Amino acid sequence: MQNVVILISGTGSNMAAIVQAAEAGKWSERLGAQVAAVISNKPDAKGLLFAKERGIATAVVEHTAYPSREAFDAALAQKIDEYQPALVVLAGFMRILTPAFVAHYAGRLLNIHPSLLPAFPGLHTHQRAIDAGCRFAGATVHQVTADLDAGPIVEQAVVPILPGDDADTLAARVLTQEHIIYPRAVETFLQKGM
Repeated sequence: MQNVVILISGTGSNMAAIVQAAEAGKWSERLGAQVAAVISNKPDAKGLLFAKERGIATAVVEHTAYPSREAFDAALAQKIDEYQPALVVLAGFMRILTPAFVAHYAGRLLNIHPSLLPAFPGLHTHQRAIDAGCRFAGATVHQVTADLDAGPIVEQAVVPILPGDDADTLAARVLTQEHIIYPRAVETFLQKGM
């Protein structure tokens, strides 16, 4: 069985989209794949409840309990590795990962970013796109590398920036596309691993 481990920090809407796609698409039968665990760095992350309700293992590795990013990443990797993941998916996981962590999961670590990378890496992407006068925004699924939001692009979705858009209205439209392209990118990865 190809195990997928999803990392979240909050509501986990992208995680939920992936879990629902796995259920609807019968990934376990078709691909020999399952979402094996959802792990958060925050004990109050609402996405943990969603996962528990579906019988998915959950865990919390609180970043505040560790003296450094390196110590946190080592503990997080130890927890992830308990599930022998074929793929680790960052779904609203709001931590910058150390190069050692990224190297440990090289080739099997995906993230989604709310811009058309390479444009607007980092934070405040929607407002930055509006301020720059862009006509389009979007979302990018990419492989994670040691450089922030700079890994190879796996899939993108384009969303028009409409007159009167603010960061919140644009973010909402981009998020609907994230929920489409992220499960598709995960499924494509798993199909290659069959």
